[in-house]
Amino acid sequence: MLSVIGRRILSSLPTLLGVSVVAFFLIRLVPGDPVLLMLGERGSSPELYQQMQAQLGLDRPLAEQYFKFLSQVVRGDLGTSVVSRRPVLEEFWGRFPATLELSLVALLWAVLLGIPLGVWAAVKRSTLWDYSLMGGALVGYSMPIFWWGLILILVFSVGLGWTPVSGRISVWHEVEVITGFMLIDAWWSEDGFEAFLDAFRHLALPALALGTVPLAAIARMTRSSLLEVLREDYIRTAKAKGLRAQQVVLGHALRNALIPVITVIGLMGGTLLTGAILTETIFAWPGIGRWLVNSIMARDYPVIQGGVLLVSAVIILVNLLVDLMYLWVNPLLRDKL
Repeated sequence: MLSVIGRRILSSLPTLLGVSVVAFFLIRLVPGDPVLLMLGERGSSPELYQQMQAQLGLDRPLAEQYFKFLSQVVRGDLGTSVVSRRPVLEEFWGRFPATLELSLVALLWAVLLGIPLGVWAAVKRSTLWDYSLMGGALVGYSMPIFWWGLILILVFSVGLGWTPVSGRISVWHEVEVITGFMLIDAWWSEDGFEAFLDAFRHLALPALALGTVPLAAIARMTRSSLLEVLREDYIRTAKAKGLRAQQVVLGHALRNALIPVITVIGLMGGTLLTGAILTETIFAWPGIGRWLVNSIMARDYPVIQGGVLLVSAVIILVNLLVDLMYLWVNPLLRDKL
């Protein structure tokens, strides 16, 4: 097991190197000068402009700037934000729990609803249930997040008034940040259950918007995989022995059918982190996605470089966890290692 983890980590290093190259050079192709944005075009002089460029290291050749950035990354230093003057790593960990909480809740409801719907569609193959569920999944998979998020706001926040439009919790709840997960911190605050409900109401719409595409993908993959497994010989043998349909599906077929579903869940986990950029922007969610968008607007090079690299590392870690789940679900894979 440790050898598998070691090989996966070593194979991910070239990927991270490529991400660092793309993140470093691509942002510099975007029009705009971070020094001018900081100083303002009217309030800057040529001398002050050159001084700020030298201070930020932007007067050096791009190759020299990149290798300096790479050497800092190797030492665990991702630089300092041009805007806030705080370490990039510190800002990342301050916002990452918000994105992780949103992504986990979105993935949780997608898995809890997507797998049963996929199983039901497979069991009711070629019926109205099957066509309705898969048609709904296709619609859900095709909807753009920014459009779906705005529709949810118009219906549930503006129209019905059930949920807040933005933020993580109302300002009148005093919640001490302990874990960074607002649901947990709100539960242990002085307001207790009331603060927890308020945090959940803030989280509901963003998680619903973000989890719709994974829900559709998981439901369709579960149906397809389960139908394939149900055609296997050992399933026909189980039916011939007189086992009930529920025992055959849940006890024999579903475990093997979950192997490709786990792949989709892992891929969706990484997609959620990137898809959260749009969701966090729409719902003003103070996470990594919104932080990166604001940094792009401000041409905050260190934040963009370090943030993209850290998000890529998290996605690689998610893929590693998926590989380990393979070994847990299918013991035969362990013997091949």
